[in-house]
Amino acid sequence: MLEFGRDYEVLVLDDASTDGTAEALGRYRGVLPLRVLKEESRAGYASAVQRLLREALKRTSYPKRDAAILLQADFTESPDYIVPLIKAMEGGADIVAGVVEVNGRRAPRAVRVARRMAPWVLGRAFGDAPVSDPLSGFRAYRLIVLKKALADFRGRDFLTTDGWASNVELLGLVAPHARRIVEAPLTLRYDVDGRPSRLSAVRTLRGLLRVRRERWESPVIEGK
Repeated sequence: MLEFGRDYEVLVLDDASTDGTAEALGRYRGVLPLRVLKEESRAGYASAVQRLLREALKRTSYPKRDAAILLQADFTESPDYIVPLIKAMEGGADIVAGVVEVNGRRAPRAVRVARRMAPWVLGRAFGDAPVSDPLSGFRAYRLIVLKKALADFRGRDFLTTDGWASNVELLGLVAPHARRIVEAPLTLRYDVDGRPSRLSAVRTLRGLLRVRRERWESPVIEGK
């Protein structure tokens, strides 16, 4: 980001971590514009996303210019892709969605099963999504679009599922307010993650089915 020449801030959610997250982040406080939010008990992925996005909206002075990029901290998603996402945003996109390719060690079995079954479980919701990979959470959102999408929630949870299902749910909430949505290829690395994947294929597919029933029954998003 320094080489790219844009102002930025790193927001991190320490979700009651027990693996030394606070100590690791402490080494960066003096060299990065870093703000750490902390949960006293584990809240999960969707709650982390909600808190981080609301914090980004609270801290911006230029929501029409600024964007929030969601990135998991387990090393599977590389920050090398942040600049291409921002370039696409500066090209006029309101949402830039990552399209996942897996590199290195083969993806865990639960990940492969969930990805293979997701289009069948989501049905029309998958086909009507404005991106080819609605499961991916590695996305950039223009903050003014997020602000419009979340205006009716006013402190209430806007994500009711977790994991990949919440990525689909968030896309369904924000996409109707976006003028332009584009995609960018990115590669996931499962050979450099610090711990085994916690993803459960069964729980993920159940969450996707819930999203299909509760949020996507009436198609509000069209086209790709």
